[in-house]
Amino acid sequence: MNKKILEALTPLGVPVKFQKHFGAATQYITFHEYFQTGEAYEDDEESLTGRYLQVDIWSKTDYEVLVIQVKLQMKNAGFTRIDEADLYEPDTGIYHKALRYYYLEEREG
Repeated sequence: MNKKILEALTPLGVPVKFQKHFGAATQYITFHEYFQTGEAYEDDEESLTGRYLQVDIWSKTDYEVLVIQVKLQMKNAGFTRIDEADLYEPDTGIYHKALRYYYLEEREG
């Protein structure tokens, strides 16, 4: 799943990292999977897996254009947006947009 997310978001030209970012960039993206569950079963075997993930956009400046680009890239990669929230981290002065997504994955074998 990480590879699929990286392929979708890396073309945006800002650092994209799994869970944590270390560096001096004033705008970057992190992501993580927060829930995974069986969504359908065939012959007592899981046939579809629901994967729930969060994409976080961090920025010291206006991130509106980047948010639009992330939404488009994720949609084109097959992810369905569930919800989003605008946040602010007062200890660091960073604006934070949290976007939550759902992806339905077929199980192999």
